[in-house]
Amino acid sequence: MRPYRYFDLVMAAFVAVLLISNIASSAKIVDWGVSIFGLRLSFDAGTLLFPLSYIFGDILTEVYGYDRSRRVIWVGFGSALLMSLCFLVIQNLPGEATWKSYAGDNAYAAILGGVSSGGIIVASILGYFTGEFSNSYVLAKMKIWTSGRWLWTRTIGSTIVGEGVDTVVFMTIACLFGVFPWSIALSLIVANYIFKVGIEAIFTPATYKIVSFLKRAEKEDYYDRDTDFNPFKI
Repeated sequence: MRPYRYFDLVMAAFVAVLLISNIASSAKIVDWGVSIFGLRLSFDAGTLLFPLSYIFGDILTEVYGYDRSRRVIWVGFGSALLMSLCFLVIQNLPGEATWKSYAGDNAYAAILGGVSSGGIIVASILGYFTGEFSNSYVLAKMKIWTSGRWLWTRTIGSTIVGEGVDTVVFMTIACLFGVFPWSIALSLIVANYIFKVGIEAIFTPATYKIVSFLKRAEKEDYYDRDTDFNPFKI
């Protein structure tokens, strides 16, 4: 792999968005009071930022190719796992008396405990893994099918698949583990999916500019014609 000027910066942004959105997902459920056909569109707060990880994933695959994108996805995977384990260790450390008087272990468990709970870890890891690789695979294949034209069809098309897989897997597993109640599962799935795909569409002009800049700066526009798409090959 030859060196690139901006690859590490895109990877750092991708991982930062992933970690922040995971914490926000556990911290708060947002409800703007909007309903569609009687279905309340509430969503976890991480949804506000998480779609950006798919935009960065699109940029990585479009410019640098699936192989390098796969490497970044695994870095994100390891970082998220490390974060969860750290929060789990902290949760089980004895709390200081003054801190307990204004916050306490119950408050920590209610907010940050979700990041380290078995259910949220499994849901996040499986949702992230299946969604990100689906997104990257679809975009790489569509780039070949379209001969590099119509970038918007790849960014939005891959997001429709990737975010769909991610959202359903994450919410289903999270509900199975009791992280979210089944009573709001459908609402969370629909709201998350609509919001995430919508963000991708809205940011399409920005994606075009970033991709165009990186292709010129890096002198790279990779086509995955002979790529091994095995997600476990690092």
